[in-house]
Amino acid sequence: MNFPFYIAKRYLISKKSHNVINIISWISVTGIAIGTMALIIVLSAFNGLETLVEDLYASFDPDLKITIVEGKTFDVNEFPKAKILEIAEVEFYNSALEEVALIKYQDKQTVATIKGVEESFYAMSGMDSLLIEGDIKHNAENNNNIILGWGIADKLALFISESVYQVGVIVPKRGTKKGLSPGSEFNRKTANATGIFSVNPDFDTKYVLGELEFVQKLLKHKNRLSSVELGLKEGSDWNKVKEKVQQVVGDKYKVQTRFEMNELIFKTNATEKWITFLILSFILVIASFNIIGSLTMLIIDKKKDVWILKTMGANNSVIRKIFFAEGMLINLLGAFSGMAIGAFICWLQMQFGLLRLAGGVVDFYPIELNIMDFVNVSVIVIIIGLVASWYPVRILTRKHL
Repeated sequence: MNFPFYIAKRYLISKKSHNVINIISWISVTGIAIGTMALIIVLSAFNGLETLVEDLYASFDPDLKITIVEGKTFDVNEFPKAKILEIAEVEFYNSALEEVALIKYQDKQTVATIKGVEESFYAMSGMDSLLIEGDIKHNAENNNNIILGWGIADKLALFISESVYQVGVIVPKRGTKKGLSPGSEFNRKTANATGIFSVNPDFDTKYVLGELEFVQKLLKHKNRLSSVELGLKEGSDWNKVKEKVQQVVGDKYKVQTRFEMNELIFKTNATEKWITFLILSFILVIASFNIIGSLTMLIIDKKKDVWILKTMGANNSVIRKIFFAEGMLINLLGAFSGMAIGAFICWLQMQFGLLRLAGGVVDFYPIELNIMDFVNVSVIVIIIGLVASWYPVRILTRKHL
């Protein structure tokens, strides 16, 4: 066994001449352990939130979305659909048309975005699993079936049971000015509300989904689309596929990934995660002062032991290594015990849902362990430990020994 490490281990786990030094050493271990545990738990919580947000948006937003650069809509006949479908990574293809509309039911009304989609959209988004009432009647004999976001249905006081509810869909006519006849500047159609879906509040209070043909007729937009949405095969590299699609469609169209469409949300979550990491790392730095205090008292207390070691042939380098190893043992013991406890608490939350969320989109607070978090925490703790151990060894051994 390495001699300095052996002596340092004996100093840490054996009784010392002054019990207060022993207490301070284990307080140092506890402080590092608590800080490391907090880092693991908080970073895992942010991982869980990030995955939850990604899953929620994946239920509605496509992997890639293609829109026109200038204007709101484009002609479907001018779009290179066949070439897009030739890309091997593309699994789902959906044509969509969106517009803001007034949805009216009995004496209640609300503004929503009506989105016309093809049948492939429901398979791509897994909409069947998101329905809380009713069902999807796509490509039925009448193409005026729609499903409402839960927030829209709540504003209209419309709840699906066995009956079919008819709602009015009203949109402004393009290029018309206010006329003498009331309502002449609007297009109106009646739709059958067959289901209610729930994704998250952003979508639930905004969207109404209908068949593409119905929305095109409503808007008088025959053969026109506002976007094309692509679902990619599992494991596909979104950015590489984006480049392929962009080459196919040219500069006339803009291609965005789901992360780019919701860039602010994902960047905010990532920024909060790393700011929290830095704050907790600073707390670890403060906790490391206990190591400096513990080593300072130990160096002063062990002058007699140092004299004996020197008479046995130990030089100043060996003496410094002993106390440096002592500081690193305190640091590493606290770090690894903290990571183990933090991982165990996260596992308990994932398995048993100890922390519940009342009225949230999930029942339990999401937690997700990531190996890179353990690597990053280990690196920062080791760096702090190296500095906290090096300072008293280099400075105080010169002064006291």
